[in-house]
Amino acid sequence: MYAPERQQEILRLAQESGRVDVLSLAEEFQVTAETVRRDLKALDRAGLLRRVHGGAIPVGRLDFEPDLAERDAVAADEKDRIAQVALAELPADGNVIIDAGTTTARLAAAVPVESALTVVTHALPVAARLADHPGIALHLVGGRVRHRTRAAVDAWALGAYAEISADVVFLATNGFSPDSGLTTPDLAEAAVKRAVVKAARRVVLLADSGKFGQRHFARFGDLTDVDLLITDTGLSPDDARSIESRGTEVVRA
Repeated sequence: MYAPERQQEILRLAQESGRVDVLSLAEEFQVTAETVRRDLKALDRAGLLRRVHGGAIPVGRLDFEPDLAERDAVAADEKDRIAQVALAELPADGNVIIDAGTTTARLAAAVPVESALTVVTHALPVAARLADHPGIALHLVGGRVRHRTRAAVDAWALGAYAEISADVVFLATNGFSPDSGLTTPDLAEAAVKRAVVKAARRVVLLADSGKFGQRHFARFGDLTDVDLLITDTGLSPDDARSIESRGTEVVRA
């Protein structure tokens, strides 16, 4: 396959899924990662894609939000490792908030059945994974449920979180960086995320490295609001040090 043909196919994949990543493209086309980076650079110069950490997104799609199933399939192994590390942050017989997100849902699925916790969530996938745990006092926050994320939003959810003081929140995001902060495509979703950050004494962000450098429409906080970032080894040591220099601990799973 010639470079122009490969670049056209990369553009098609990016438009279909909302994002492409270097390693997956290298495997798809049986070329080196450096070849893919050159393709992405060419498409970026042409104004067809925008480079982000580890890949690219279509121009004008900063507010694009893939379906839940599509997002869950991205970086699945990394998300599983992040969830396993996050288990150590669960308090003993304490109370936690679990935010809506594919990585936080994997954390919920990994919580041992014998755990004794109070869990508050506005995410239906999280609640479904914890509903059969006899030792967990599960509180499901209500509101308008967004189809794409299966998460409750708007005034009902915001009001509920205003009444809560949790030990820790396990937070999800669509994008994070020292400059752009924490971002997500939807304003209503961002408002709830902002509320859960305020409702907890400790903030643990669960985010795979593919989200580093991504910037979306709705900003809901700074990395300085985060006490601990659990990510994967795709985040470079230099980027991890840059984040830690601003006061956030970083664990690369």
